[in-house]
Amino acid sequence: MFLRITLIAALTAACSAQQQPPVKVNILNVCSPSADDQKELSAALAKVPAKPSFAKDYEVARGHSTLDPGTPVPGMGTLPPGAASAANWVRVRREFPDATFFSNVQYSFSVDPSNMVETLVLRVRDPKDFLQISVEDSASAVGSAAAMLSANTPVSRVKLERFGKSSIVLARCATAEGKASVDQKAYEPIFREATVMLNRYRDTLGVRKMVPQELTRLGVVAAPKANAAKKNP
Repeated sequence: MFLRITLIAALTAACSAQQQPPVKVNILNVCSPSADDQKELSAALAKVPAKPSFAKDYEVARGHSTLDPGTPVPGMGTLPPGAASAANWVRVRREFPDATFFSNVQYSFSVDPSNMVETLVLRVRDPKDFLQISVEDSASAVGSAAAMLSANTPVSRVKLERFGKSSIVLARCATAEGKASVDQKAYEPIFREATVMLNRYRDTLGVRKMVPQELTRLGVVAAPKANAAKKNP
């Protein structure tokens, strides 16, 4: 009887293992995407209109959000256990006319205690090949939003979200201590094209003036200059 029960249990376990669907894990090579992935990124960036015209609908929003310690935040990573932080942000959205390839563009600027992050997302109207393309930059040693926006901070991350496929991501990768350096010279044309696009939309959306004004309404002030002269007693 014991042998029979053991045999049935073994067969049941084997059948259950066979019925479980295989788990597929896609690992994104963000530091050195393939030649095909580079072509897709460049092709998507080329579709972004250089001189866009917008519909009348638009949105400007601002807010203050508490950051979840367990959730990675662009430009920050994951907060350590027990840490608490918050970010102030400004968001601008404009709609494209009905007949255009993209449906809308959304720009966001966030400020937390140690970083400023700038993100531009363009969403496709009819997602046959890809859903959206986004570019991002960040800075950790900037005194004010106005200073970062006037400096035309270069893009550090480009992401293409595809329809029915894994995303393609290209990010600037710093060399870790004790590891070989990452040669990303081949990807500079993509970073440069994305930076030009972001800089163009900063002007088109009017965020260079709008973002500092909206952050001021949230109570965000520029950090004092490190080399400010001390007043005499």
